[in-house]
Amino acid sequence: MIHYSVVPMEVIFDGMESYAPKYLEVEQGGISMQIEPIDGFQARIVRLYSCNPQDYLNNQYAPGTIISYSPVAEKHLPI
Repeated sequence: MIHYSVVPMEVIFDGMESYAPKYLEVEQGGISMQIEPIDGFQARIVRLYSCNPQDYLNNQYAPGTIISYSPVAEKHLPI
C-alpha cells in the first residue's frame, strides 16, 4: 500500500500498535456473529459466522452495523 501525504508517518500511524479491540461472539436472530462492544448496550458487527448466503445479503447484519445487545453474565458452577 502506498500512502502519499504531507503529514509525517509517525503522526498518521501513532497508536496503531496499542489498538487492541475486545471482540465477543454472540448469536442474534439465529445468526452467529463477532461484535465489538461500543458501550453498555450497543455493539458494532465485525463479521458473520454463517453458512447461509441469505444472511450476508441482509443489510441488518452487514459488518459495521450498530446493533443493540444485552450482555449476559455467565454462571460458573463450583467444582
